[in-house]
Amino acid sequence: MNDRIKWGVVGLVAAIGLGSTAVVGVLAWQQHDQDRSAPSAADTVLAVGTGPADRVVFRNTAEGTGYGHVASVDLAAPAGQRAVDDLICDRVDAALDTVSCLRNERGIVPSYSATVYTAAGEQLAQWPLPGIPSRTRVSPDGAFVATTSFVTGHSYATVGFSTETVIRSADGESLGDLEEWTLIVAGEPSLPLDRNFWGVTFADDETFYATVGLASSGRTYLVRGDISTRTLTTLAENVECPSLSPDGTRIAFKRVTSAAGAPVHWTPAVYDLATGAVTLLGESRGIDDQIEWLDDDTVLYALPRTDAIGDSDVWRLAADGSGAPELFIEHAWSPAVVRSTR
Repeated sequence: MNDRIKWGVVGLVAAIGLGSTAVVGVLAWQQHDQDRSAPSAADTVLAVGTGPADRVVFRNTAEGTGYGHVASVDLAAPAGQRAVDDLICDRVDAALDTVSCLRNERGIVPSYSATVYTAAGEQLAQWPLPGIPSRTRVSPDGAFVATTSFVTGHSYATVGFSTETVIRSADGESLGDLEEWTLIVAGEPSLPLDRNFWGVTFADDETFYATVGLASSGRTYLVRGDISTRTLTTLAENVECPSLSPDGTRIAFKRVTSAAGAPVHWTPAVYDLATGAVTLLGESRGIDDQIEWLDDDTVLYALPRTDAIGDSDVWRLAADGSGAPELFIEHAWSPAVVRSTR
């Protein structure tokens, strides 16, 4: 067989292979589209905005119509009918009249964005993100929004990941990347060389908490941020994705409890700001989420389902380390508890 015939055969085989791949891709997308157009696996009703004053806002992961949309349930009836909005988000957080939505704009060249809405669905601001959305939090009065997105890497378990965490006012004005702020470690200013921030949680419009990871030492710290002075001060080690309790006394977080060299395993825990005491909670499954507080005694977090790709549930757990996890909302992700009074 001469070279011309040989390369002709190779080209024909490649063309057939690519054509088959394209057909499989089209069929898979059609099936995906059909699945998303089917009746919802949850009890839903179409709605505009994010529901009643006392509510839980979340990303709906029930198969069928409304998958990936922002939904809400009455705080007094979390297992009841969910109101599903037209808004599609990959991560969501909400205050009484402010909603932060991070999304992947899927396409041949994917893009990423953050958008702030009112609870009624009016857009207030939008800006691009540099990579895959990861975390977002809204301050209690809705004045500030924090976003974390990956710049490189795909998860916190990836070696060499890089994040961008920015605090903005609800109208989109940036207060700057946290990497540009002054970081105080053990009482001394730290050089801005190897730091990554993620997981902001607000106390008010002046104070917040977050995680900083230092690549040079491989350590992570809880930091307290001061908005007016643009400073961050370390408080405790091995604290990731903090969430401040409603009474402002404790931080719920995920703690690495796996041995060095083993796959990363995060256990939910609570840190007492006054005493520094840490309580590991009664959850044996690995938690890769930013915990939310249901009330001063109970925390919430999402876990992916092992039997359904892209589906997850929200669980509740006592914050004092007692008891076992209980299912709170099926087919849900990224919960945010919104109350008319705090």
